[in-house]
Amino acid sequence: MSGHRIIPIYSSRGEVEAFLAFPYLFNKSGEWIGWVTAQREVYSVMGLYVGALTDDPRIVRQRSDRAFRPRLKAPPSPGRLNTPATFPLAPLMSDLSLSLIDVLIEEPERLHTLDSGEFREDMD
Repeated sequence: MSGHRIIPIYSSRGEVEAFLAFPYLFNKSGEWIGWVTAQREVYSVMGLYVGALTDDPRIVRQRSDRAFRPRLKAPPSPGRLNTPATFPLAPLMSDLSLSLIDVLIEEPERLHTLDSGEFREDMD
């Protein structure tokens, strides 16, 4: 994953919680946790819709999202990311409307590694 521009993804608290090396998302340890489409939709490593990437950049989703989104085929695993030692401070972020939640704060379990998470495939 060298050569890719690494973008820190912040929580609404202003903390770096993930990294984007388009299209792949990684946790703070450099493990693959999802990907982002060209339409800025965020999916887990299992292909499940997680939310949307904002300009801040944060990952948000509708509090009551009833829209059906098909499970997508995940891209090939990118391996680990060497996370940056330093990164910019979070930009000033607007408050989220009551209809939106910050996924990295309220539902971080939606973005898990391939070998963890309640939605992982059975390892038979």
